[in-house]
Amino acid sequence: MNRRQFVTSSFIATLSSALATAAQGKPGKLLLRSSWQTVNIGDIAHTPGVLALLEKHLPEVEVRLWPSNVGNGVAEMLQKRFPKLIIVQGAAALKQAFAECDFLLHGSGPSLVAEKDVVKWAEATGKPYGVYGITVANQGSTSTAPASDKVINHTIKVLSGAQFVYFRDSVSLGVAKTRGCTCPILEFGPDGAFAVDLRDDEKAEAFLKENGLEAGKFMCCIPRYRYTPYWTIPSKKAAMDEKKDARNQAMKEHDHAQLRQGIIEVVRQTDLKVLVCPEDQTQMAIGKEMLFDPLPDDVKAKVVWRSNYWLTGEAVSVYVRSAGLFGNEMHSPIMCIGNGIPAIVCRWAEQTSKGMMWKDIGLGEWLFDLDNEEDVQRITPAILAMAKDPEGAKALAAKGRAFVEQRQKESMAEVGRALQKG
Repeated sequence: MNRRQFVTSSFIATLSSALATAAQGKPGKLLLRSSWQTVNIGDIAHTPGVLALLEKHLPEVEVRLWPSNVGNGVAEMLQKRFPKLIIVQGAAALKQAFAECDFLLHGSGPSLVAEKDVVKWAEATGKPYGVYGITVANQGSTSTAPASDKVINHTIKVLSGAQFVYFRDSVSLGVAKTRGCTCPILEFGPDGAFAVDLRDDEKAEAFLKENGLEAGKFMCCIPRYRYTPYWTIPSKKAAMDEKKDARNQAMKEHDHAQLRQGIIEVVRQTDLKVLVCPEDQTQMAIGKEMLFDPLPDDVKAKVVWRSNYWLTGEAVSVYVRSAGLFGNEMHSPIMCIGNGIPAIVCRWAEQTSKGMMWKDIGLGEWLFDLDNEEDVQRITPAILAMAKDPEGAKALAAKGRAFVEQRQKESMAEVGRALQKG
């Protein structure tokens, strides 16, 4: 081959390679709007869950996190698990992210939490955005009254401008369709917290050893009031809501009696112990008052009350060593199912419709409505059944997990397509 032929063939090869790369599309840069607060391990979990999905399904994409709050050790926890993650903090960094990122992804949450920021992104950049795993319903968990039509209609307008919207429960999907959302892709998409793979095995194992809990030989139980009493958390600096507090006090015995009886039956009829633990910073006190203190002495001897808050990694490391979880919360069950651990969910009208996702993923027999007395009567037997049939419970959990993972794969493929188009 002479020099002219070599140069020509080299040019053609280089051009072909460049065209192939262009056809495949550049990896892209994605700005994740998430991390709403740190006083709840479930709110913390939204972010590492979505980050884990992006890492698994779109490994070439550069991800930047635009958080509301990553204090209390959360930033360090995220950076340890995701060392390439860029956390955007400060006006200059945000301006740079707006300029350099191709796509905004609003992460999982109880609503379109950062609605104003999504609008800000769209107006400032003209670039596309998508929404991943939210609830949109006529009544919110932090409100004493249904949201106004004006508020809901504005949210629907913002959702209509998205490339896709994945709702974490079918009720929200139905609300969006009924309200006339025109986003081209409106589908069920699991809460990002299902994908959490954070671990702090060292802390978890030390805690279990200190409290005489053996892997596979205990269940977890989580209490909750109808409304989170944020006014009891000093860092929130929230004023007491007398109306919400009155509702909490009126319903607290009703909402915890079945859990307490479940603990009693599990301890007396099986060889399992029970760990009463929190999902947020208000629940240590609730667990002591409503679950642990009233127990008979023979039962209390086999029940552990966790007196301090923990972060998501330690909690998940404990959950995966348990025989199952039951209680009045949502995201600890989500993290359990995401890791193959059985979990029962109890819910009520004051919460958003997020609990309905349990039916959506095939776990309806583990979902109980505390405003339905027939459901209330079935809670303790369901807890005991889970304790007595660990293999059957794990099989049902695996079925729910498989459905979630398929939806994660399909929805992340859509994130990738939207990012390339952007």
